[in-house]
Amino acid sequence: MKLILTTLLALAGFPAWAVTVSLAGFSYAGDHQSLDSRFPHTRRVTEAMAAEKSSADRLIADTLAATRIDHFTLQQGELAQLKGSDQSIAVSLVITNETTLVEKIGGVYKLFLQLRAQVMFFDFKTMTVLRSYPFDVPFLDVLPTPPTDAEIEERVRTMIVGGKKAGLVQRFAGQLAAATLPDQVPRFLQVSKVTIGPEAMATLPAALQATPGTAETWLADQFSEAISSSTGVPVLPYAKGYAIGNVMAMRFADGTVFNLKIPEADYAFSVNLTQFKRVKTGESVAGISYVYGTFADLKLEEPLSGRAYLDNKFKNGETKAVPALQAEVDDFPAYADSVRGLFTKLTAAFAGRGDPAWIKSATSASPTIDAQLSATKTVLQSCK
Repeated sequence: MKLILTTLLALAGFPAWAVTVSLAGFSYAGDHQSLDSRFPHTRRVTEAMAAEKSSADRLIADTLAATRIDHFTLQQGELAQLKGSDQSIAVSLVITNETTLVEKIGGVYKLFLQLRAQVMFFDFKTMTVLRSYPFDVPFLDVLPTPPTDAEIEERVRTMIVGGKKAGLVQRFAGQLAAATLPDQVPRFLQVSKVTIGPEAMATLPAALQATPGTAETWLADQFSEAISSSTGVPVLPYAKGYAIGNVMAMRFADGTVFNLKIPEADYAFSVNLTQFKRVKTGESVAGISYVYGTFADLKLEEPLSGRAYLDNKFKNGETKAVPALQAEVDDFPAYADSVRGLFTKLTAAFAGRGDPAWIKSATSASPTIDAQLSATKTVLQSCK
């Protein structure tokens, strides 16, 4: 925490536009050895783009040149120029996860892709994370045959550069334009502890179970993105997902590797995913309807004092219709929708936009939930 006080205190008393932030460009989270296994398609796409002289860094620079940013002054240049510079604050588009799921539905194949990323501000001198705004870019397609690597990478390229919908770079530019830098020493928020019960873990696809910590990181990212999107509050990276000893590795497009320190959180969320449950709710000639439920315990506390602001059990169900002609059913996409629905609806309540009927059903009408949500909203506002 002390390592970043100098930078943050230096911001105090200055108007936001007077603060200069250097663009550090495109990077990946995690150690170099695991990048090809964690980002197989994204890595091949970005390397191909660089070979074609249309690198991700160039696309970011061109997009930001046409983006209005009011809260600070953005300075563009080569990453190497930051070394030895008096300018200490930098920002990067950090890719944190790549997800590929294929589901066979009757005679076709549903392809789901997702890139998760962060707008990450860091102190270049002390190599410390200052604040981070997570976001994701999903893509859904249907193909007559199992998708090849080339077909997947064609779609990943669209997810990066954009098409009919905003791509990764456009999303980064939008998030950056909305991001703020504190005019005082901020309070840090983090999803710091994630556990997944054995029953729920067994329901997850093999890709999320293959390596210890992968499923927990997926869940932490889902919750962090929902918090930031719903409330506009920055969320520190989930340290166990990309860091060892609260040190996060970042590898940039030019091969430069940084190890960034993640500060201790002032407020920490704990998530315990206890159960997934599928219930048949209807059947007809056309097919069967199911409700896919997610059950989780969530807690927000101040680690230093142990004071809890939120401590409750939550559940959420999402409906999925399975056509009668579909021979195989992959339950995970529906469970993922249920998880996303839980976090989206709950964080909307954190922002004061919650649905009272959903809150009542999601918490079994806990008599303390309104007070807990109000306390959580106040805590999150203090972290902006």
